[in-house]
Amino acid sequence: MVACVQCRNKREKNRSKHGGAEIITEMDGISDVAVGVKRGSDELSMYNNSNSGMSSNSDGAPNGSDSKKLRVEEALPSRVIHIRKLPNEASETEVIALGLPFGKVTNILTLKGKNQAFLEMGTEEAAVTMVNYYSKVTPLIRNIQVFIQYSNHKELKTDAANQRTQAVLQAVSAAQSPGSEVQEVLAAVSSPVLRIIIDNMFYPVTLDVLQQIFSKFGTVMKIITFTKNNQFQALLQFSDPVSAQQAKLALDGQNIYNSCCTLRIDFSKLVNLNVKYNNDKSRDYTRPELPAGDGQPSFDPTVAVAFSKDSSSLLGALNPLSAAAAAAAAAGRVALAGQTGSSGVLLVSNLNEEMVTPQSLFTLFGVYGDVQRVKILYNKKDSALIQMSESNQAQLAMSHLNGQKMYGKIIRVTLSKHQTVALPRDGLDDQGLTKDFANSPLHRFKKPGSKNFQNIFPPSATLHLSNIPQDVTEDDLRLLFSNTGGTVKAFKFFQDRKMALIQMSTVEEAIQALIDLHNYNMGGNQHLRVSFSKSTI
Repeated sequence: MVACVQCRNKREKNRSKHGGAEIITEMDGISDVAVGVKRGSDELSMYNNSNSGMSSNSDGAPNGSDSKKLRVEEALPSRVIHIRKLPNEASETEVIALGLPFGKVTNILTLKGKNQAFLEMGTEEAAVTMVNYYSKVTPLIRNIQVFIQYSNHKELKTDAANQRTQAVLQAVSAAQSPGSEVQEVLAAVSSPVLRIIIDNMFYPVTLDVLQQIFSKFGTVMKIITFTKNNQFQALLQFSDPVSAQQAKLALDGQNIYNSCCTLRIDFSKLVNLNVKYNNDKSRDYTRPELPAGDGQPSFDPTVAVAFSKDSSSLLGALNPLSAAAAAAAAAGRVALAGQTGSSGVLLVSNLNEEMVTPQSLFTLFGVYGDVQRVKILYNKKDSALIQMSESNQAQLAMSHLNGQKMYGKIIRVTLSKHQTVALPRDGLDDQGLTKDFANSPLHRFKKPGSKNFQNIFPPSATLHLSNIPQDVTEDDLRLLFSNTGGTVKAFKFFQDRKMALIQMSTVEEAIQALIDLHNYNMGGNQHLRVSFSKSTI
């Protein structure tokens, strides 16, 4: 009875509080290991299992000391491995790496104040293999020997809300593929640099957009953006790997805006980004003194301020078209909705007045929104007013079409001070310079949730064709597009032959072909659909 009381007292001395739950360490009988050390809130908590017996395995030496002889007793096999004498600086990933060669690691609990950890393997068989292996091979972390044994706990009951450790575990799980080396996995999840790919890029995504989204998970140090294989990509460096792991866990597969701009996130093999310029394509937030570089717009802090006013639009908080204002503002240096100069009406200038018509402007600008009215100015026929259904669509069209070539001239697109385009007075002949398209059946975005929302891209030499009749051949389409005055460089049917890609020699030729052939009657009441593609052939 006295012995039992003594045992209970020893257990009470080795019981420490963590997150409102108690943890009984497997260190009964140790007098020189610090107990009751308050650990940070970023560590997991494990609920005490009153039915689990405590291991009598002990190590009388504090970390780094061999002054006392180890006393190891047999314990029954368990999925949970108890690891002792960890170096003070040991990270979760280094502890996990001990178990990776033997199978999936499903949970981890680190006791920083005691230089200990518990590692839960996916199966008991994996844990047995691990313990048997390390009974013959000395386990090392940072070149310091650690000690491994079975725990009397059969599973780890941890706080699933702990994002830090869950992020590490999921990052390791995602990085580990069949045949991958442990060091490769460890290197991947230890990197503070993420590689980000934006799919379905309906709206421009800028440095400021990325910084605002990712800074919720830690300190963003550097960002580099670039286009590869016709996809917008970015490298983003956090101040520490755990922030990168948490951001990947939370954001991979999420949409910046509803139904579009999908984030695809992986760990980069790089551990540090070398940023030479602070401009629209790259930024080192730790070195504001960096130059802008040749030909690149310098960083304008006012844009970030403007964007932050509409930060609620991030990650789908608003519908896509209402979110476009912020994205287009950050990309095109234009005013946000509600600020001076923001309207649904565009002023387009430097038009080829011999060639341009309201219909051609309706077709081109209709790629980026639903055009309501077009008015070519009577006294200045190289300029036109175009009214979109929403101001956000106007900003989107402006960001994509300003500076493009139409009928041999580089057009300029700005926001108009007008809020609407007026129709001519009854009985007044304006020579067909004004046209109302409000009831046009050719609006691409009238239907909510239309796939057209996900397939809007900047003007490119490659066009996407759809609604192709079954009896139309490649030669038919090549001839049709050649007749627009351009040269067809490549062609590719999709598997069902209802869709195809056709590549013109220049972007200007593709713009001309889209204007001429979108809604072209292919016979049998089938009308060709033409849009810009992000792909190449």
